[in-house]
Amino acid sequence: MADKYLYNNAGTLTERTAVITSAGAGDSGKIIALDVSGKLAMNMMPTGIGAEIQAIVVVTDTLVAGDFVNITGTGVRKADASTNRPAHGFVLAGYSPAQTADVYSISQNNTSVTGMTMGAKQYLGANGAVTATVPSTTGHCLQVIGVAGSATTLMFNPSEPIVLA
Repeated sequence: MADKYLYNNAGTLTERTAVITSAGAGDSGKIIALDVSGKLAMNMMPTGIGAEIQAIVVVTDTLVAGDFVNITGTGVRKADASTNRPAHGFVLAGYSPAQTADVYSISQNNTSVTGMTMGAKQYLGANGAVTATVPSTTGHCLQVIGVAGSATTLMFNPSEPIVLA
């Protein structure tokens, strides 16, 4: 939970909570707080500083840190090879439906994944899983999502998905 501070609201002292993530220009001039990892949220950093965020979009599915996501016209949901929802990016924090998520994109490292072998090509699996096994189920999409830089870091570089026959 972010720290609180006193704000002079037209002569009346009012308690406010420092913001942990920016919603854009509407948060201009507000006091910021560090997130749960003790760092500034990446969407508060100037362009070119730190990881680039592909999109700040409304969540339609419950997401956990490390989930690969599919961006639609109505928001962001979990990527899933079994339902032809290719990965367009990933999240590094958990989100509930209707929240606004920071989605990271190509050439960024997903550091919230585990169990990979360094150097192994990784594929999008069923229910958004990361797998080193090439998918082969009819109707699923085959998509390389990157290469494992370590057991806990995936260098995200997705291929164009192919629906398997």
